Amino acid sequence: MKLGIMQPYFLPYIGYFQLIKEVDKYVIYDDVNFIKGGWINRNSLLLSGKIFLFTLILLKASPNKLINEIYVSNNISKLLKTIHSAYQKAPYFSSVFPMIKQILEYEDKNLARYITHSLIQIADYLGFNTEFLYSSDIKEKDCSLKGQGKVINICTIMGATQYINAIGGMELYDKSEFEKTKIDLYFLKTKPIQYQQFKKPFIPNLSILDVLMFNSVEEIDKMLDEYELL
Repeated sequence: MKLGIMQPYFLPYIGYFQLIKEVDKYVIYDDVNFIKGGWINRNSLLLSGKIFLFTLILLKASPNKLINEIYVSNNISKLLKTIHSAYQKAPYFSSVFPMIKQILEYEDKNLARYITHSLIQIADYLGFNTEFLYSSDIKEKDCSLKGQGKVINICTIMGATQYINAIGGMELYDKSEFEKTKIDLYFLKTKPIQYQQFKKPFIPNLSILDVLMFNSVEEIDKMLDEYELL
């Protein structure tokens, strides 16, 4: 069984979704500390031909709190207007914007559940079969463990034979340590992906929002296979 374990990121880049599609079960790492200034609640979109950093406003966010102890502000109208302005002339705006509106207006403002809902909605739109779980629901895990040890513990409990992480995890995880518990560790590296953006020079690595607005489900499905496992 292939397992992925990642912190929840709001409307992340396509590589995050490549990982979700690749695994059988995807664990939302929600009971770890929130990283302020990270990518949990922000990403980039295309606005007037330039990169625009958007942020999901949070209430009293702190690195002293777990991700699932933080809540999203109700003030999402400005972000909706920004997205509408940025992509109203994009080819797939009419089919994608209602989904994004529903994601942003989701009633459960707990940060972990709010972001997980958005990931599930997009995964469903793209036709994924991946099962989503919360790490906080895995009661058997040893909470005294940290970092790699905790991830290996979760993998063992879940019965994973393969653990797949984003390419950035190469600095955090050691394949030999996973092999001791008969788990194969792989890192997913996204290949260069390019598509048309308003007939202007292409800007890579934006939010999945940008990919959705400019491409059909069929086109995105092909992009989702543009990666290698190391």
